Formats: sequence, structure tokens, C-alpha cells
Amino acid sequence: MDAATVNTTNKKPSKGKGGRPVKAIKRKITLTIKCTSEEEMYIKAQAKQGGITVSEYLRTLGVSGKVVMEIRTIDPQVLKLTAAINHDGALLNQIAKKRNSNDELNAFQRAELIMLTGRLKMIVSEIEKGLK
Repeated sequence: MDAATVNTTNKKPSKGKGGRPVKAIKRKITLTIKCTSEEEMYIKAQAKQGGITVSEYLRTLGVSGKVVMEIRTIDPQVLKLTAAINHDGALLNQIAKKRNSNDELNAFQRAELIMLTGRLKMIVSEIEKGLK
């Protein structure tokens, strides 16, 4: 063996570097800004509303002068339907609690249970119509 091939440090050969993959655009420079606590809250809220990080928000605002916000809204009918399901679920929970404690349902509670069953079937059919 010649001297060039002898490993004098007794180190194992490197199998490759682990860790996070290399990004296409490496951002190494940090900018620090000063702002009031109100401004900080506003900036964070705007970034969160847009579904991006504060860094992305400020970088986009600084480079292009505007930030395109992703605004998500929930259909009012979906909100009404959710409220109805929550209400009916709470009533069913009360009835189930009574049944699980071995108490008998009175006539009013039995009628309420029949009504809730009908309402839930109606809600399910509305959901199925909306999915078609």
C-alpha cells in the first residue's frame, strides 16, 4: 500500500449527510423590524388569515407591494345545518344519559325522540342532496 491510500485518522468513510433537504432558494439573510404590539398583532393576523407565515407575508408585501389573501368563507346553510345537528345531538345525549341510568322515558321524551329521529333523517337527506 502506498501512503496516499492509508487512512491515518481511523475515521469511517462518510455515507452522506442526513437532515433536511436542500431548498431551491436558500434564504440566509435576516431582517429585523421594529413595530408596536398592535402592529405585530395586525401583521400576524393578516398572515394567518392569508394562510401563510409572517415571513412569507412580509416578504411578499415588500417585494410586490401587495399580498394576495386566500379568504375562506363558510356557506350560511352549512352553518345552520351544523347548529341543528349540534342541538339535536345534545338532546339525544340527554335522552341517552337517562336511558343509560336505567330510567324510563316518559311520553314527552318518547315523542321528542321520535321527532329527533325524523329531523335527523331529514338533515341526512339534505346533506345527500347537497353532495350530488
